[in-house]
Amino acid sequence: MVKLTDLLDTGRLAAGGLWDFANDLAAPTVRLGVTGLSRSGKTIFITALVHALLKGARLPVFEAFAKGRITRCYLEPQPNDDLPRFAYEQHLAQLVDERQWPEGTRRISQLRLTMEYEPHSALARNLHGGKLHLDIIDYPGEWLLDLPLMAQTYQQWSATTVAASRENPRAIFAKDWQAHLATLEPTGPADEGAAMKAAELFTAYLSQCRSDEVSLSTLPPGRFLMPGDLANSPLLSFAPLDIAADHILTQGSMASLMARRYDSYVARVVKPFFFGHFARMHRQIVLVDVLTALNAGPAAVNDLKSALTNVMNCFRQGPNTILTELFGKRIDRILFAATKADLLHSSSHDELEKILASLVEDAVKRADYAGAEHDVTAIAAVRATREATVTQKGEKLACIAGIPQQGENIGGKIFDGKKVAAIFPGDLPQDPAEAFDGSLTGELKFVRFRPPQLKDGVFPHVRLDRAIEYLIGDRFQ
Repeated sequence: MVKLTDLLDTGRLAAGGLWDFANDLAAPTVRLGVTGLSRSGKTIFITALVHALLKGARLPVFEAFAKGRITRCYLEPQPNDDLPRFAYEQHLAQLVDERQWPEGTRRISQLRLTMEYEPHSALARNLHGGKLHLDIIDYPGEWLLDLPLMAQTYQQWSATTVAASRENPRAIFAKDWQAHLATLEPTGPADEGAAMKAAELFTAYLSQCRSDEVSLSTLPPGRFLMPGDLANSPLLSFAPLDIAADHILTQGSMASLMARRYDSYVARVVKPFFFGHFARMHRQIVLVDVLTALNAGPAAVNDLKSALTNVMNCFRQGPNTILTELFGKRIDRILFAATKADLLHSSSHDELEKILASLVEDAVKRADYAGAEHDVTAIAAVRATREATVTQKGEKLACIAGIPQQGENIGGKIFDGKKVAAIFPGDLPQDPAEAFDGSLTGELKFVRFRPPQLKDGVFPHVRLDRAIEYLIGDRFQ
């Protein structure tokens, strides 16, 4: 039987597709989703990409740009009046003037970059004269974690979440929440105070799991960690209960109250984001902070793989046809990018890409099945280090040099944020399986560096041009 909610969801996709199709007739547009879990570098990537194109940076792999076929790049007013503008100028000032990394994404935003180019095809010359809009969509990584909730009931989500919280390393941080959970009777009468207390303790548990020391990724609902204008809303006043995945709800019970609010959260928060924005992307770059997970250990690495697989299952992937253009676009090209590659010597970049390939292995299988193109690379949209060789006890070490951020610590040495230091971060394994089985514990240490000074008016980077070419290079025909 077809559900009313399924019909409404299909209608949302069709409405968005028709709107985009009508606008694209006048001027072709690529909607690029900059996707990634928290702290993966989305804000930095967007700022660096836009700055490089506006300032004419050296981008040899971005063919149309390198050969001079792109004649002009400029920012235009917002195409969507209901979306905030990405604060490009503010983020750029933080990088250039303050030499500080911008704050992470806290809300959805958009930026339109228009590129004028010399078209090859007569059709392009006659239709639009060689103009392409690049609409870049940015949103908090935590929101990605919510997408799998659309396919789960409250009971299923509760059973999975409670079971996971009883396994290490989560169990260490779940004690207070678990103690309160033990006092709740799912079939007992609904209790507003107990529900709010459960939500508060559950949120604290999620926050601790996200800390740098643990760096877990599978932590939905995302708005619990970044509530924005939903703070103190009943939409966030629910938590998992210790129930089976097939638990039968009874009216007026605590489980019924929690389930109602869970369903409201999915209907009013998750689905509008998915159908209004996420499902309308043409291209996706999925930024992955592999190094922070490696720093935290195998539990974080395996959890990151699980999170990426769950999120990618929600992508609408595959080749686009006239029908998909009209009634809901598909993502036909996905780039998985391991960020912060500048925290490693270039001799380890191949190994970093291999680990990323292992992390997204299950997600890539789905993309292959759907017919979407994909690639894997290691990048640094803004390169904060340079490479150096240090001789220690007669052995030459491939190091990186830069200014570590204030408070960074290696072996008891705390950096002041002013002095240049050469650091040996360790070698990544030839076999990526070692990143998942605990073999690397204690062997790697990645520290954060301050942003570099501009060189010739642009930021140094690692493979930013390769990322741009893969994502939009084919659109300059």
